[in-house]
Amino acid sequence: MSRRDRPERPADGGKADDALRTIGETSRETGVAQHVLRYWEGRFPQLRPVQRAGNRRYYRPADLSLIRRIDALLNQQGYTVRGVQQLLATEARAKDDPLTMLRSIRDSLVDALAIDARWDAR
Repeated sequence: MSRRDRPERPADGGKADDALRTIGETSRETGVAQHVLRYWEGRFPQLRPVQRAGNRRYYRPADLSLIRRIDALLNQQGYTVRGVQQLLATEARAKDDPLTMLRSIRDSLVDALAIDARWDAR
């Protein structure tokens, strides 16, 4: 393959938005340590990176979004691992049922407002 036939890399030297990322690249992009990413793979069945030869992990853009969401739920919103597991499982079931999804959103908003009220009370 000649240089002219190769796809262009972004000007900043990074990867395209839809490119697969190694665990190191994912860790740098999301700010989540590599050992934590491996731990989350065992705890959250929704997080399943592509594994190639030698068990090398390659994360898809959807995986990065999920990692950022899990990180925010755990470290910013105060969820426990079990709470995030339940939330993600509920959302997966709710995809087929709009009423359940709306109830889940309502419950999440109620929780967020309660946390906000506690912070304002301080």
